[in-house]
Amino acid sequence: MASFRLQGFQSLIRGNSRLLRPQQRRWAQVHDVRFLASHHDPKQVLDKYRAKLDEKAKQEGHDSVESLKEAYGEKIQDLRRKASTAATPEPDTPASTVPGTPPPFHPPPPPDSSATAKAARRISGESSPIKPLSTYLDVEKIRELPAKEIEALWRLRHANNPTAITAVISLDTYKRIADAARHNPQFILPLPRQTSEGQTPEEQPADAQNQTMADIHFLQWAFHPPAEGSAPASGQTANNHTSTVIFTHLGAYKMHGSFAQPHTTITHYLDLSDDKGLVLMHGQVVPDRGVSTSEATWLVSSVQRFYDFEGQASGRKGELVRMFTRGDVENFKVEELVEESERVH
Repeated sequence: MASFRLQGFQSLIRGNSRLLRPQQRRWAQVHDVRFLASHHDPKQVLDKYRAKLDEKAKQEGHDSVESLKEAYGEKIQDLRRKASTAATPEPDTPASTVPGTPPPFHPPPPPDSSATAKAARRISGESSPIKPLSTYLDVEKIRELPAKEIEALWRLRHANNPTAITAVISLDTYKRIADAARHNPQFILPLPRQTSEGQTPEEQPADAQNQTMADIHFLQWAFHPPAEGSAPASGQTANNHTSTVIFTHLGAYKMHGSFAQPHTTITHYLDLSDDKGLVLMHGQVVPDRGVSTSEATWLVSSVQRFYDFEGQASGRKGELVRMFTRGDVENFKVEELVEESERVH
């Protein structure tokens, strides 16, 4: 019998995995600034300053405040025309107001989204959130090498990085996994732990020594256009996208949603897919997020075991992924998920 560090899982999956939305975009952080707009009634302003307005009317030789307003009407309109801007245009009809009353606020037109995006790119100096493969290797030179040498170079390129995860995947295998991911972009994976933190098996209670602890992690797929400069100019090609998978502690995702910080991100590059039939995978583990590189490697390897529906995941593993997508609470069992994750085939 397995025990799990997971609370309220059924409430998370119930009603389809739509409850896990929205999709994450981890390469940019959005600051949602909300403003409190205060609205004042002109009658309240008029009542507040009535005594001063009555005094002003008498000084100007007028019988009432209304007579004062009529006398200053043209001057008020002229001042409004001079002060009008794109953000605060002149009202179409004269407002029922008095001297000293602020004009009503008119919101500016929405900015052009394409112009905003271009401006953001000029500021950041980046046109794509995904680093191209050329930042790691000379793509044109390695095209001339055999597949085995490309794989060796790819691993050596990241050998000195203790938080990097690399792999070379055959194009056929990747296509099967990517096709499943497009239909099932979200899933959870258990990370088995044989002992409690800080305890050896001998220090644990007798009834817990044969149990398996498991931390649950949430993964999300995303498919992006090819990184700038990596896609061919035209023609049929497998290099028509770049995919990413991000892993987050399930508890953190339940608490923070799309603002939860991932601990591992992997990217699949298809630059060599047409001529070499290879997909290069690069993963990066964020230090001090509670997951070691070896643990993240286990989670990444589990992706193929559960998403290769025509290969390793042709049986119960693939069905668990589909049940999660459907939100099948009755049949999806976390205990079974842990058991399947520990089966290599």
